[in-house]
Amino acid sequence: MTDDERSDNELLSDHVAGDPNAFEVLVARHSNRLWAIALRTMRNPEEAADALQDAYISAFRRADTFRGDAAVTTWLHRIVVNACLDRIRRNKVRRAEPLPDDPDRAVELGIITDSDQLEIKERRADVVNALARINADQRAALVLVDMEGYSVEEAAAILGCATGTIKSRCSRGRAKLVPLLSHLRETRAEANA
Repeated sequence: MTDDERSDNELLSDHVAGDPNAFEVLVARHSNRLWAIALRTMRNPEEAADALQDAYISAFRRADTFRGDAAVTTWLHRIVVNACLDRIRRNKVRRAEPLPDDPDRAVELGIITDSDQLEIKERRADVVNALARINADQRAALVLVDMEGYSVEEAAAILGCATGTIKSRCSRGRAKLVPLLSHLRETRAEANA
């Protein structure tokens, strides 16, 4: 199924037209990225899986509402983020759990600076706990822009708001994270001294 050469737009159109396999191919093509967004937004694998399932159901049912104003991936990402935010608002319980160990991805996130695994896990837990203390909208913007590498414009399209709103959310979120993570900067300065 992964060798299907249809574009994302064609797959979505074929799904709406009744192709029983098109949606499955589309989701399989982007599942890793969608999972990463859900996991980093929810901070809990079980909650992320539930939110992702909600998002898939929503996308499956509302595929005929896709207008083509953005890429299909942007539309899918927006549905996933919205499902996560809805679940966070419903739960209202903000527990922080560490992100799963993924050394390949940790380098991209700027978490690994040395080979001390205990220190890496502690740092990761500190970042996750700090993210848990900022509001969900700011966290979603920071996850998309700073952790997933989306541009401000792409994040705005995914979250369905203006680019200025994303810039503001990121700026405010970063400002809230600075005092929460200042001990990491001090630790790094001591290590380099």
